[in-house]
Amino acid sequence: MATIGHGSRFDPLGPRPGDDEKVMMSSAVVSVVLAGGGTAGHVNPLLAVADEVRRREPGARVLALGTTTGLEADLVPARGYELRPIPRVPLPRRPSTDLLRLPGKLASAVRAAEDAIDEIGAQAVIGFGGYVATPAYLAARRKDLPIVIHEQNARPGLANRLGARWAARVGLTFPGTPLRGGVLTGLPLRQAIAGLVQQREADAAGVRARAAAELGLDPALPTLVVTGGSSGALSLNRALSGAAGQILATGAQVLHLTGRGKSEEVHQTLAAAGVGPERYQVREYLEQMELAYAVADLVVCRSGAGSVAEHAALGVPAVYVPLPIGNGEQRLNAQPLVEAGGGLLVDDAELTPDWVARHVPALLTDRERLAVMAKAARSTGTTDGAARVVDLVEEAVRSAGTDTTEVSS
Repeated sequence: MATIGHGSRFDPLGPRPGDDEKVMMSSAVVSVVLAGGGTAGHVNPLLAVADEVRRREPGARVLALGTTTGLEADLVPARGYELRPIPRVPLPRRPSTDLLRLPGKLASAVRAAEDAIDEIGAQAVIGFGGYVATPAYLAARRKDLPIVIHEQNARPGLANRLGARWAARVGLTFPGTPLRGGVLTGLPLRQAIAGLVQQREADAAGVRARAAAELGLDPALPTLVVTGGSSGALSLNRALSGAAGQILATGAQVLHLTGRGKSEEVHQTLAAAGVGPERYQVREYLEQMELAYAVADLVVCRSGAGSVAEHAALGVPAVYVPLPIGNGEQRLNAQPLVEAGGGLLVDDAELTPDWVARHVPALLTDRERLAVMAKAARSTGTTDGAARVVDLVEEAVRSAGTDTTEVSS
């Protein structure tokens, strides 16, 4: 069993049941284009699926489409995959001069996607939504290639709603997502989280102790993790720091991730309340969120698709505070897990220091209730989402008659 050392990461996803038999079989997928980017919610599943394609066929040709400004510009090459930038084509939400320029921009992006498909002789296009997905779907349709879509949110975005009209297979993170032909696959988990799932199953206490040591926390104390995502959330920062005294009075400890540039107000609130850093650790950002999840008894967070799916896979109880703007998908993302008993849902407007003081300390110290919530959360989660999505790709490729047994050079 690998350990967590200074600056290390959890091991990647290890073997799955039936791997030996699959290795003996020739994979149907040896050349694919993946399209998605802009946010971690699109990029992380894309990378997880790319890893699964390569796990099944080490020589597979994998080419990712993305932009030069999204997270994919850094994350995709860092994982060892080629990124082909294509023009960013946001669809205007209202009449403007951008709408007049849309046909030309879209045609250019579709041509770039077609060139990428031709370059590697792609058998399929796998899309995850975002600005680059629509040109990729249109290019695949023109090339008569199968399209496989994965939708991360309970309420699908515009690109995937369009692509699903032509898709051979559609994978869903959450049940009830309104896309035609959708099959529940769960979220393709990033390597660090998939590895953490396995390690916790084998040695939960050891994993917690090593993660706590790396974070400078006490593994014996009830631990609350607060995070508003990479950009932070002022409402979470103010509500939780405003109730710090009541939380710490239980003997618990807090790891509070404020978001970049948003820690000063939290520090001021804590200082005014006489709260020191001994059991209330404030960081702006934590790259290795798997460490936080390894020690968390309870998380207070937004309900982005990635967060909800990762908590479900790990069995981490949470208080979800959906983003109060957008199309409401964050509330829908959390609903199945909350209805199963694995979390609580509170409106952003209701999340005040008083609400936190009345609910969070009692929950954080109720080990029996947290254990029940953890089991309920796990009942809604999947840990093999990437494998399920690649299974759909293989089905689509075989159905289209583009199966092959060797990788072209």
